[in-house]
Amino acid sequence: MPIAGDDWYEIIRLSDGVSLIRERYVADWLRCNIWHVQGRNRDLLIDSGLGLRPLKPEIARLTDKPVTAVMSHCHFDHIGAGHEFSERLGHPACQSIYLDPLPDEMPFKAFIRAETFIALPDRHFSIESFSITPAPLTDYLDEGDLIDLGDRTFRVLHLPGHSPDSIALFEDETRILFSGDVVYDGDLLDTLYHSDPELYRESLARLKSLPVQIVHGGHDESFGRQRMIEIIDDYFAGRGRILDPYEWVGDRL
Repeated sequence: MPIAGDDWYEIIRLSDGVSLIRERYVADWLRCNIWHVQGRNRDLLIDSGLGLRPLKPEIARLTDKPVTAVMSHCHFDHIGAGHEFSERLGHPACQSIYLDPLPDEMPFKAFIRAETFIALPDRHFSIESFSITPAPLTDYLDEGDLIDLGDRTFRVLHLPGHSPDSIALFEDETRILFSGDVVYDGDLLDTLYHSDPELYRESLARLKSLPVQIVHGGHDESFGRQRMIEIIDDYFAGRGRILDPYEWVGDRL
């Protein structure tokens, strides 16, 4: 397999001071969306991908301000580069996973395989050596907390179900929602060892009542409120749901 060059990360500048950062050589069925939001006094980073190449230098290309890193939830594909940032915030429900990011219960081997990569991050990398650097949260977020960037404020929504600690960030002024893996434009996953389908339904029902303008999810492309409602209604109807992660991944290889 080829070794990636210096373009491991792709940066896509969107509107409203938002940039999307993607790991170019990770298969799109696993690749996490990493979001950067510009603020007057400080910037916001939402999720950090697999962490197979240093992320902080890429953020330095976008800002010289302090950066608050927020983890939408504790799954390994979202927290890999978290250790590079001094301020790491997330919900406390899964704080133990930040100390042990690949617990035995997590089926990460279904996702980390040769087919996961279009190119390898460096010549020393091997599938067998894959790991996530432990990085405990430095502070906690919960329902109703506010993240103030100086000229814009994001409100924390605790939306468990996909995982116990899943959160989303909503900006009332722009009606932008950073949803993590609570909702994205793809098959939704509620069958992991600590998922709770009943709580997930409650969380998705909450989102249906939110006056969202645009959703920036943890995976796939961004979308508007009508598409969000369609995705949620499909899930409620028993469609667009990953029943078996291993089988789901196999269908994409």
